[in-house]
Amino acid sequence: MKLFSKLTLLVVLAAVLSACGGAPAEPTISPQDIQSTAVAAALTIVAETQAAIPTNTPVPPTNTPEPSPTPTETPLPSPTVDLALVPTFTPLPPTASGDPCNKVLGSSVSGTQTKIRLTNETKGSLVISLYLNLTPFGECGYRGYNLEKGGSVTITDLVTGCYNVSVFVTEPKQSSKSFGYGCINNTDLWEFKIYADKVVLLAP
Repeated sequence: MKLFSKLTLLVVLAAVLSACGGAPAEPTISPQDIQSTAVAAALTIVAETQAAIPTNTPVPPTNTPEPSPTPTETPLPSPTVDLALVPTFTPLPPTASGDPCNKVLGSSVSGTQTKIRLTNETKGSLVISLYLNLTPFGECGYRGYNLEKGGSVTITDLVTGCYNVSVFVTEPKQSSKSFGYGCINNTDLWEFKIYADKVVLLAP
């Protein structure tokens, strides 16, 4: 009997305590709330993903190079000639032979000055005739030189032009003649080397 009364007391006490507000019961979440939260989270993820995708920025147009203009030919001015610088030809009076250049060439010769060396390469003595052909300045004529064995002479008062060289060679055992020709076109030292059978012009 005592046991039943104790048990009844406990049941009544438990009912009183539960009625008086023990610990509040945990709230429950409805399935609709869970679905709404999931949808909101999914939409947030989709929006962030879209924001992270790079957008196609249009490339600014580049300047297309234009073809360069075709060069045009500009005519050059016609060359002019200063007539004061052009040598004039004055005919020389004919000599007794009829050849105006059959004369001794003087020491004052018009034209571009040059230097000529005559060198004896023979075993004897030489009698040389150096003949200047007619130049644009109207100069022409001849000069004579004598050279001993092994000798040479340098001439500094002649001008550029074409020369004929005629030589009579007297050697101990025999005599001979030799000839040569050459044109001199600058002011450097040119050399006619004279041999028993030929004359050779050496350029500087």
